[in-house]
Amino acid sequence: MADCIFCKIAQGEIPSTKVYEDDQVLAFRDLDPQAQEHVLIIPKKHLESVLALKAEDRDLAAHILIEVVPEIARSLNIDASGFRLVTNTGADGGQTVGHLHFHLLGGRSLTWPPG
Repeated sequence: MADCIFCKIAQGEIPSTKVYEDDQVLAFRDLDPQAQEHVLIIPKKHLESVLALKAEDRDLAAHILIEVVPEIARSLNIDASGFRLVTNTGADGGQTVGHLHFHLLGGRSLTWPPG
């Protein structure tokens, strides 16, 4: 999508501090971190939110959750201590960018409820 900031980041039009990248996914540091480690994980394919995932996106979703998230957690040394993985959906869910993304937060004890 032409005006999507995350699409522009995925295409390299806007710089980011990359933590992980492959042909389907980009992960980069959040500009306003809410924990010692705060990484945004985005599919390079534009999807508005988790609700936009279709059956044909099954492999992408599995890749993110089964391969990418654990690899990033290990690389940040937060796999043993624990982390939080969040995706906000819609206005009431706190979604501020209309592109599916996951927040990976760790490096400190996280409280509940989050807010």
